[in-house]
Amino acid sequence: MTHPNADEPAKIVMRLREQADSGELRLTQHVQQEMIEEGISLDEVLEAVGCGEIVENYPHHRRGACCLLHGTTAGGRPLHVVCTTSKPLLIMITVYEPKPPKWITPTERAPKT
Repeated sequence: MTHPNADEPAKIVMRLREQADSGELRLTQHVQQEMIEEGISLDEVLEAVGCGEIVENYPHHRRGACCLLHGTTAGGRPLHVVCTTSKPLLIMITVYEPKPPKWITPTERAPKT
């Protein structure tokens, strides 16, 4: 038997991609700072969202529903994007390249010590 919310991540990803494609987005000051510090362009962020999959979903986050999305740019750069999942605008909260010590792979967190 399929769980009633089994397709929810797929629906969320589809909505995020539609929002990104249509330009219905907002970049927080924090995400802009991270982009500068890590040399990540807006095009790269949009590429990652365009092919991204949800790694972690936070539907009950205290600041509103959001998720951690993993995608790869056209140039092969893995990126994580934390963004809202239930707003009319796609609000990008942070972006970074997942790497050690926090990440073993782009989708596997390192154990906390």
